[in-house]
Amino acid sequence: MLEGAGIEVWAQIATAAATCALVILLYFTIKQFESQVEVSRIQTEFRFRPWIGPTGPITKMEKSIGDDCQFDIAIKNYGELPANNVKAKFVKSTEPLTRDSINSSTVSSYDLGPVMPTMEKHYWFFIDSDLWQKASTGSVSLYTALYFEYDHSGKPNGYGMLSEYNPSAKNFIHKDMWIDS
Repeated sequence: MLEGAGIEVWAQIATAAATCALVILLYFTIKQFESQVEVSRIQTEFRFRPWIGPTGPITKMEKSIGDDCQFDIAIKNYGELPANNVKAKFVKSTEPLTRDSINSSTVSSYDLGPVMPTMEKHYWFFIDSDLWQKASTGSVSLYTALYFEYDHSGKPNGYGMLSEYNPSAKNFIHKDMWIDS
């Protein structure tokens, strides 16, 4: 009878040890699920979202509409979700511009509509011929600010760049680029 009681005690100890092992495994399983949820949250915020940016430099178009010189910049959605309601903002000046120039009263704005993933759209802006002639000869400095604004998860996002025309390079040199998210 004593032998049966010893086996019963050992069985209870083994059951308690197995229960403790299950509790420990359950704890680590829950911790693993928490880390997976965090990875999913990060992917949702940063990977599964629209990312609007330029695909190349600002280029002067050969033919213009009217007397003004016409310029083109292509943007692309590098993200995995569509960018709804993309707006392009542009301002030019003979004085250096800042990021706040995009909010000035002289800014022109144009609605580009939605930009799907991997889709490219072109934005055209115009510079009057007299100013362009002076800038291309180097007698006047020409600065531009471009900003592409879109919403994601109810929050404003955007890509901006400040550029200066360099007559010797015959191209706009980007002085500052930034992403608002």
